[in-house]
Amino acid sequence: MVQVGQYNTLKVAKEVDFGMYLDGGEGEEILLPKRFVPADLKVDDEIRVFIYHDNEGRVIATTQEPVATVGEIAMMEVADVNPAGAFVKWGIMKDVFIPISLQEQKMKPGDRRLIRLFIDDKTGRVTGTEKIDKYLSNYELTVKEHEPVDLVVFQKTDIGYKMIINSKHMGLMHYNEVFKQYEIGDKLKGFIKHIRPDNKIDISHGIKGYTRVPEEETRILNLLVENEGYLPYNDKSGPEDIHAFFGMSKKTFKMTLGALYKKRKIEFTQTGTKLVEEVD
Repeated sequence: MVQVGQYNTLKVAKEVDFGMYLDGGEGEEILLPKRFVPADLKVDDEIRVFIYHDNEGRVIATTQEPVATVGEIAMMEVADVNPAGAFVKWGIMKDVFIPISLQEQKMKPGDRRLIRLFIDDKTGRVTGTEKIDKYLSNYELTVKEHEPVDLVVFQKTDIGYKMIINSKHMGLMHYNEVFKQYEIGDKLKGFIKHIRPDNKIDISHGIKGYTRVPEEETRILNLLVENEGYLPYNDKSGPEDIHAFFGMSKKTFKMTLGALYKKRKIEFTQTGTKLVEEVD
């Protein structure tokens, strides 16, 4: 069965002047309009598409990428309002309707609000709600410590940022884990640092530990080459300076430098890090 509001991989059933019909199963054919058909796509090929209802209620496929899929929470901009509700921009050729009853405050064009998408039971169409608290619970967790997760910034507190985890749970990123200012609705990658006995979750930014080091080694070496073999940063540099230039925590930076030093790729100076010239 095709899932509306989600990405689906479907086979091309036939080609027509105005696009291609995709096999939706059980005899259903779904139009991929010509403007979204890749030049090399042909009958019997498979293609990953996003499925939604157009303004006439027809099921349509697109290769455009929406701001969020059903079940996800994302910051969305209000495009228009009417007496029944508001429409928010979805990132595709279709806006999402938010009924007045599902708004925390009355929306105005240009507002940016955190919205959760769901399938309306009555219409079968994708709808949004600003009342997302009931969808967030730490009672039964679907994550474990050290697991990578998708994060959305929810709220700034006295001790850190509250984060929505995988559109399901709530966690906290303490300020000592933060090296830049975040805005509500920002999306980022992180991992579960610690789960407390009461199921409260502490989060860290980025990828955990040594799994990140190999990719950062390449990045630091490239930066050294681009800067004539020298960078004014070493393990004594401040964490804010490191994050501003390299986009990584000081802990990851030190591990990466250590790995490069053991491989004799770099050497340290009093003021920074120097690339070791390879001897032929």
